[in-house]
Order: sequence, then structure tokens, then C-alpha cells
Amino acid sequence: MELVWGVVLRMIQAFLQGAPFILTGLCIAAVLDTLLGRIHTRKLFGSNSFASLVQSWLIGMILPGCSLGVIPVCRQLRGSGISVGTIFAFALSSPLFDPLSILYGLTLSKPLTILAFAACSLVVVTLSGSLFDTLFPGSEAPVIEPPAPPPGFKRMLAILVAMARETVSGTAGLVGIGLLGVGLLAAVLPAGILQNVLGHENHAAPLLMTAVALPAYATPMTVMGQLGSMFQHGNSIGAAFVLLTFGAGMNLGLVAWMWQTYGWRKLAVWIGLMLAVVLAISYGIERPLYPADAEDAGHTHAFDRFCGPYGAGSAPAGGFAADILHRIRMETLPHEWVGAALLGVLALSGVLLRRCDPARRLDAWLLCAPAKDHGVGKYDIVLPAPVLALACLGGIVAGSVVGCYAYYPEPGVALEELSSANVEAVTAAISGDAKRSLDWIPVCEGWNRRLVVGAYLRHGRVSDYHRAKSRLYQDRLEELEHALEDGDPRDEVTRLALEASRAFRYLSSAFRSEPID
Repeated sequence: MELVWGVVLRMIQAFLQGAPFILTGLCIAAVLDTLLGRIHTRKLFGSNSFASLVQSWLIGMILPGCSLGVIPVCRQLRGSGISVGTIFAFALSSPLFDPLSILYGLTLSKPLTILAFAACSLVVVTLSGSLFDTLFPGSEAPVIEPPAPPPGFKRMLAILVAMARETVSGTAGLVGIGLLGVGLLAAVLPAGILQNVLGHENHAAPLLMTAVALPAYATPMTVMGQLGSMFQHGNSIGAAFVLLTFGAGMNLGLVAWMWQTYGWRKLAVWIGLMLAVVLAISYGIERPLYPADAEDAGHTHAFDRFCGPYGAGSAPAGGFAADILHRIRMETLPHEWVGAALLGVLALSGVLLRRCDPARRLDAWLLCAPAKDHGVGKYDIVLPAPVLALACLGGIVAGSVVGCYAYYPEPGVALEELSSANVEAVTAAISGDAKRSLDWIPVCEGWNRRLVVGAYLRHGRVSDYHRAKSRLYQDRLEELEHALEDGDPRDEVTRLALEASRAFRYLSSAFRSEPID
């Protein structure tokens, strides 16, 4: 039962984390198909050239997404006649970084490390894509430009209809396969098995991470948090790059789409090229990028999400279903709930369209131009559809930038939230409620990271003094977490809880009274 319920929990967690990105991917695909059109989409991304690989990498870096969210976009790019290598380049680069994760990453280690990872991802995309297009030239599909909806509200309604239909198309099955990969890992990897095996001195760490990351699914923010833990605990830098490339960039659903669309031979060649290039880079950057001040802690919880959540014989006191609901309520962020709800509305709309309008009469009506006597008013401005499409894509990028300020609030707000979470974690530990304290410690860790990033976002830098206080608090939280998990004596847990509380006071005093820059 621990195995079954663990698979259920991990798949639900992955879906909720990915819901906003899947929604964004559906929107991007609909805008490209409905407004920009297939011919202009091909001009935007390019096809079958070195320049097109760089273009796809740049576009993927700008647009927010995850490896599940790129699936509908890749399906649209295929219909636009774009070459295989260019599509694969976008599919890999889009999930790696977005404005939220880049800002977060710049505060984790030296900026050089994150910038080097971004440059290495460009090398992976261009080198693998160039070799692939050389081996398989002329892979572009023929382009047939469908009619476009006329200007006006029909154009906007057509985007919503396209999103609804895509939600219940083959994309849903591919997303489900991607989530099954998360469940597969939870079933195969026992709880906590990856806590001690990815150290800097373990030369097999990149290979081990490859085996885990290929079937895994993680959002850019999740992976960036795992990278931060790896940097802090002295884990392998090469394994960190593999985690970023395959853990964020690939999933089983995307692999299934590649197999279904291009066949096993092209898929095998692409995966082989990717493995060769990524592993070569991961071993090459291990020592040059390893932080000089990193301490090999030999223990990290960064990869617990890839493993089963329940150990053998560790059934929760209130039952598995209640524990899963509790964890989901504690961990799920507001924008994830909103994304999941909107996906549910789209899915319901798509089902209704499929059952009530199988002949697609609504789609045909949306393509009909208005009667001539109901022309454009004198104050109406008719924008060409490609211009409107680029404006929509720019709005998505702008929205993600604005979202950074909402997700990473100013330090005063973050400290208030962190203070409340710290009180819950510390008082629960002192009172002997280990489970409740373990629930609140990750919340404290999350607000601690958001505190630093929020300061960085508004001031352009964070001093070493403030970073040191944040790291001290993080270390004390981890010590408390380990003591609770290991069942240490009550007095030892109380001592560590008080030390964590003291570290929070130092952190709060630093950000409230000392200049950040």
C-alpha cells in the first residue's frame, strides 16, 4: 500500500506543479496556430539550419514552459513544417529556464555557474541538433496553411476553442505518460535512497543522475531548487547539469511523442547524441565549476521527490488518503491551484465540444467573415494576425516577468510569512509533534529562498552578509529536520529547534536593519 499511495501522491504533485506551464503551452500553441499561422511560425523559428537552432534556443529561453507544456507547442511546430532538429532544440531549451528560475538560480551560487549552465545548454542544443539534421536532412513536413479567422472577437474565441480541443486531444495522453514516469520512479526508488550517492567525489554521479532524470519530470523552479541544494551540499556539478538538462528538459511523454511522430530510429539517434554531448559536458565542467567553499555534507533531501514518499511500514496515522490531502494542501501554491482549475475548465469545454460538435461547425463559423454591411467601424483598428500573435507572446513573457515580483515579494512581506512558518515549525518540534514540524520546515525553506531572491530582484545584488545569514538558517533547519527524521532524543530536538529560531532572528535582523546592497 505504501508503494501504490506513494505513486498516487507523486503524480498528483507533479500535475499540480506543471499545471500552469501546461496551460501556458496550450495558449502558446493556439496563438501560433490561430494567429501567427504556420508559414509565419516557420519564419519565426527557422528550419534546418544552424541559425534556426539558435533561434529556437533563444525563443525557448524567453517563453515560460516545462517539458510537459512544450508538448502541444511541439505538435504545432511539426504542423508548421519545421525540421526535427529545430523542434527538438526548442523542446529541450524551453523547459530549462524561465524568468522565475533564472532569478532564483542567480542567488543560489556564483552567477557564473548558472550562466555557464545556460551556455552549455546552447552547446547541447546546437551540437546535437546540427549532427541530427546532418544525419537526417529534409525532415520538414509539408506546410498547408489553413484559413484564418477574421478580425474581431471570433479571432479571440478561436484561440479558446483551439486550446479546449487540444486539451482533450493526443496531448492529454502524452501528458499522462509524462506523469507516469514520475510514478514509475516513485515505485522503483525507495524513500531516501538518493540522499547519499551523488557526491562530488563519486565519478559515477552523472551516470546515476542520467538514469533517474530521463524518466523524471520537474518544473524549472523545482530543478533550480534541487541545484541550489546540490551546490550547498557539495554534490556533483556534472550531475547537477544532467539533472537540469534531462530532469527539466525531458519526460516520458515527450519521448513518446518523438517516437510516435518520427519513429524509433530517429528517436534513438537523438537520445544517443544528447547522452554523448551532455555527459561529455558534465564531466568536463565538474572541477572548473565546483564551488570552492562547498562542503560535502554527504546527505541531502534534494532528490527525495524522485523517490517514493513512504518507507516500508510507515503508514500515516490518519491513513494514506488523509496524508496525501494534507501534503497537497501544504505544498500547492495558489498559482498552481489556478492553473489546475483552468485546465479543468478547458478539459470540460473540450469534452463538450467533442460530444456536441463532432463536425466542428463552431470552427467553421469562426472562419466565416462578417457580412459586408457589418464592416469595420471608423474607430476600429484592424491588426494583422501575425502582429497580434507576437503581441500575445510578448504579453506571456511580460506576464511571467510581472509574476516574478508577485512570487518573490519584497523582503518585509517575505519575513512576515517566514516568521509565521518558523513559529509553526519550531513550536511543533519543541512540543514533540514531529510530523507537523516536518510539514512546516519545507515551507520555511521555501520562504527563506524567496526572501533572498526578492531582495536580489529589487536591488540587483545581495550582500555576502545576508547570504550567510540565510545559509545559516537553512543549515539549522536541515539539522532539525534530520533530528526529527532520525527520532533523536527530545532534548536534542529542542536544542536544535531553539538554534533554528535563533538563526531566524539573526536573518530577520540582517534584512530589516542592514543595507541589502
